Parts: sequence; C-alpha cells; structure tokens
Amino acid sequence: MRAIVIHAAKDLRIEDQAEEVMGQGQLRLRLATGGVCGSDLHYYNHGGFGAVRLKEPMIMGHEVSAYVEDAGDTGFTKGQLVAVSPSRPCGACKFCLEGLPNQCLNMRFYGSAMPFPHIQGAFRESLVADASQCVDATGLTAGEAAMGEPLAVTLHATKRAGDMLGKRVLVTGCGPIGVLSILAARRAGAAEIVATDLSDFTLALARKVGADRVINTGTQPDALAAYSADKGYFDVLYECTGVAAALAGGIAALRPRGVILQLGLGGDMTLPMMAITAKELDLRGSFRFHPEFAVGVGLMQKGLIDVKPLITHTVGLDQAEAAFRLASDRSQAMKAQIVFSA
Repeated sequence: MRAIVIHAAKDLRIEDQAEEVMGQGQLRLRLATGGVCGSDLHYYNHGGFGAVRLKEPMIMGHEVSAYVEDAGDTGFTKGQLVAVSPSRPCGACKFCLEGLPNQCLNMRFYGSAMPFPHIQGAFRESLVADASQCVDATGLTAGEAAMGEPLAVTLHATKRAGDMLGKRVLVTGCGPIGVLSILAARRAGAAEIVATDLSDFTLALARKVGADRVINTGTQPDALAAYSADKGYFDVLYECTGVAAALAGGIAALRPRGVILQLGLGGDMTLPMMAITAKELDLRGSFRFHPEFAVGVGLMQKGLIDVKPLITHTVGLDQAEAAFRLASDRSQAMKAQIVFSA
C-alpha cells in the first residue's frame, strides 16, 4: 500500500509500506479522505513544533474517513463509511481511570512525533483500526466525515468553556479550528461572535458560517481597542493562533472573570499576567478530545453543524504535496483534503 511519509521539513514522500495485521476487535479500512491539519503543516514546513521534532520518518495524518473492507467481529459492515478517530488512549493509566482520556500517559494519537518511536499516522491506503475508533458516518460525504477530528477539537474546547448560552465570544485566528470554533460556539448558544485574522479569505468564511463581525487585524490593527473599554466586553476567548500578540489583544478585550480557551499550539508564549490576575480571568488549556468525536459526527449527520464550506480544496493521492502547499496558503485555502479512494 502507499502512504504519505514525512522525513524532514519539506521532505514529503509517497512510499510503499507493509499492511498491518488485523486483530480481534479491529477492522481493515480502505482510506477514503484525509484532511491536512495545522500540526501536519508544522511537520511539513518546520519539521515539528515547539520542542517536538521529527526524529525518524513518520506517516502523516489524523483527520480521516474510510470504508470498511473487513469488519471482522466488530458489527460493522463491508462498504460502510466511517469517521476514524485518531484518539487511542490506553484506558488503564491514572488519567484514563480519572475520566481524562485526552491526557492519557500512553496515548497513541495518529501522526504524532511527541513520543519516540513516533506514532505513525493514518495517511495510508489501508488502515487497521480498533472498532472503538470508528463512528458510523452514513449520510455524510467522505470529506465531511474526515472533518470529525477538527470539529471534535472545538467541541472539547467549548465544553471546557462551560455555559455558553447568551455569551459574547471572540475568536482569534480563523483557520479551520477558529472557524469550527464559531460553529461550535453558536451551536452551544453564543449570542455574539467576533472573529479576527490577517486573511480576508479566511475572514470571509468565518462570516459565512456565522460570525457576527470579522476584523482583519493586519489592516485594522486598532479595531479591537473599542472592546477594551470599561475593562472589556467579551465573556469567552477562543485563542486559535498560538501567537502571543493575538492572545494579549484578546485578553484586553475580555471582561472580568472571562474565560480564555487556548487552542493554538505555537509554542510557549509570554502572558500578560497582570491583566489575567487583575481581571480574574480563567486561562483554560484545551488539548485534543475523546468522547466529543462521536458527538461531532452525530451533529453533522443531523444537519446541526455544516462543515462543507470549510472544504476548499480536494486533490488525489498522487498530488498529496500540493495539498500541503495549498493548506499553507491562508489567502486561498481553508481545509485541503486528499482523496485516497472513492
């Protein structure tokens, strides 16, 4: 089978790999579609992110959908479309037993260079997965089903925020996670959503999916200042850039006892601790997800969240590197996906 393998920054190859052996409680899947994620781009463009660095070749990818080829003893059926969660906690460590599977000490998350040996990813023509990872995606397109992972990230963050009903929300960064955060916040009851970015293209999509106002902080650097009057305006900040300047600007616009959801993973950032302390802000990290994956697929199936506007480019496996280049260009792409099989 063919797989998409990263060897170093800008060294992406399509290589032949041996197929995995299927065991009890597992399925053999024919990959349908894979989406290029921000962490994939960090590996492709920089060889890693923060302190995480590639130390060996690694199969890329964790946003995938697939068709069942061999259901084994799982109860799935051949030909069934499934969304495949990349989250594979061990279920036995102290955090799993405490109900925090996203913090698993032995997590096997597809396409991650955090541990060594690296956890190989899902961008391969044939994939063996645990039945517990697979969620029926009947009624969705393969492209929509592959959006289950990034949607789950934003649903987990929204859960971390607590009560969202009637809240005023600021989203900094309108890549896929930022735009999906708008959808998640609105579904949870947010009354007003303002989104910022440096790209008019991504801001237009943010507006399309439901942001009440969008601000290009490159051409309007002072536009958020009005929201800082009288100790701030917003109740919740989804910080999706991982950039210190965006975080600082968002904090200035938060009202006292507002909630900061930090989703962006750009490495360590300098924090305006005086403002956080004086306004009694809650800074809440949000990392990955677990049960939210199936919830997100269900929301899409019911038509309660529409991810189709985010899928801006689709290419074949032979043009995989083009998908990575497209996804890196915020002036024309939101979510680039690779089709492995129809």
